[in-house]
Amino acid sequence: MGLPTRGTADALRSAVDDWQAGRASPAGYDETVERCRAAYARIVHTAPERVAVGSQVSVLVGLVAANLPEGAEVLTVDGEFTSVLFPLLVQADRGVRVRQVPADRLPDELRPGTDLVAFSLVQSSDGRVLPGDRIALAARAVGAVTLCDTTQAVGWLPVRSQEYDVTVCGTYKWLCTPRGVAFLTVGEATSQWLRPHCAGWYAGRSAWDSVYGPRMDLAPDARRFDVSPAWLPWVGAAPCLELFAATDAGALHRHDVDLAEEFRAGLGLPAAGRSVVALKDPHGTVRGALEAAGCRVAGRAGGVRLAFHVWNDRWDVQRALRAVRSVG
Repeated sequence: MGLPTRGTADALRSAVDDWQAGRASPAGYDETVERCRAAYARIVHTAPERVAVGSQVSVLVGLVAANLPEGAEVLTVDGEFTSVLFPLLVQADRGVRVRQVPADRLPDELRPGTDLVAFSLVQSSDGRVLPGDRIALAARAVGAVTLCDTTQAVGWLPVRSQEYDVTVCGTYKWLCTPRGVAFLTVGEATSQWLRPHCAGWYAGRSAWDSVYGPRMDLAPDARRFDVSPAWLPWVGAAPCLELFAATDAGALHRHDVDLAEEFRAGLGLPAAGRSVVALKDPHGTVRGALEAAGCRVAGRAGGVRLAFHVWNDRWDVQRALRAVRSVG
């Protein structure tokens, strides 16, 4: 979980007060959603017209999975986060075949007949950064669609969404929003064949003119893939997304990676060029020592994962090092 910015905490408190006092209105939240869409577009270097709003990564991946033709072949990473994997596997009753290969083999395993390659740019289990440019190039060579989950990347790693046909991102981690805010970006060519299976009134050309049938007039751009937003998370999301959009992405990257590299160096580990440090911890001993020292870390896949971000400084590095060294 990311930590909320001061602006996020203040906005949520104010929104709850307005709601309780009867000052809130459904249409009044639309401006906030559009602020979020525009800020996220700036963060990932695309146009707002290419951005759709949603709630969870699995829902957005499921939209793409439902559009796969019967008998399609999908390539993904062995051990991939299941919000990417499960929506693809449940298509098996339509003959969709999912090949899972080691992460470092993904670009080389793309072959003619592969319809989709789906992967997290940064792996959740250990923070490995996959070669997104190589994967996209190999996919184009065989005519495969790229579906890239950037949840563990955007916010510390500069990302250009236009390098991929589709990206999905849950923003409650590195972008510090409340949970329940997610985005899909879709390239112009992909949007021509991607059917908006989850379309509702919010996907209409004019949302408030689309609340009753029988006529359907969907938005001509990526808004046709919008899912009606849960309002309060978007109120909290707007201040932090705008903050990240206004911040030098290179400076953010250097800050996070420099702290992680200082931690690695303190343990005699080689540099890795990423903000996440994963240590083997099959019995949870290291995690226990870190938490006892006041560190917030994650136990994942038989290891412990430390994620250095904007709320950390060198003092935190030293505290974590002392904790790890205490258990050898």
